[in-house]
Amino acid sequence: QVQLVESGGGLVQPGGSLRLSCSASGFSVSDYPMGWYRQAPGKERERVATITSGAVTSNYADSGKRRFTISRDNAKNTVYLQMHSLKPEDTGVYYCVRLRFPSTWGQGTQVTVSP
Repeated sequence: QVQLVESGGGLVQPGGSLRLSCSASGFSVSDYPMGWYRQAPGKERERVATITSGAVTSNYADSGKRRFTISRDNAKNTVYLQMHSLKPEDTGVYYCVRLRFPSTWGQGTQVTVSP
């Protein structure tokens, strides 16, 4: 019933852009804090960005250069992650997450940054 489905991942060259989408069902994204996490093979899961129910956003993995933008469309019940100036170290599986009880994770979408 409660589901998160990510899409938009793929192969992109360094310096390129990508927009990830997270389609939610079973709840309204405007009622929960939402986030994007990523995980590279063999590494710990890393928080990328969050957005509160009040639409306050935070970035964690773009080194203060504002390469990532998290947003949502309440009418579409969808959360987005817009990524610019992508680097090879951005490669990983990106997950959409509902951050409050009960926490819910999507299946992830692969992002590969490579020449």
